[in-house]
Amino acid sequence: MANLRKGDKAPDFKLLDQNSQEVSLGDFYGSKLLIYFYPKADTPGCTKQSCQVSESKAELGRAGIKAVGISPDTPEKQSKFDEKYSLGFPLLCDTDHKVAEAYGVWGEKTSFGQTKMGIIRSSFLIDETGVITDVWYKVSPEDTVPNVLG
Repeated sequence: MANLRKGDKAPDFKLLDQNSQEVSLGDFYGSKLLIYFYPKADTPGCTKQSCQVSESKAELGRAGIKAVGISPDTPEKQSKFDEKYSLGFPLLCDTDHKVAEAYGVWGEKTSFGQTKMGIIRSSFLIDETGVITDVWYKVSPEDTVPNVLG
């Protein structure tokens, strides 16, 4: 798993969102973009992280930053998650984890004594031209927005 760094070109993607609409990195050119990867919709840490992003939309917007969350969930699961918490921003579906692999966030995780492959919670700030300006691997859910606005 190769880690991305500041100054790297962000890997492009085309993924379905919670409404089964295709979303690509290029859709956000001209704006800064927070991309955060989370393991599974509607779990405690992922809910905390996603709600924090949602609650900070105005502050992020004042800083010229849009946000997307990416997980291996299906559009149906992402839609239920969005509706349950009124998140109101794109939740992208990386069901084959190809985008997670490109960003270096798919790897071995140990949970309850078992090792398996999954999303390593991480976030990236991308500039208006698609270049990574900040990277936070193994970020805690509550640090996602403060890192970006810090």
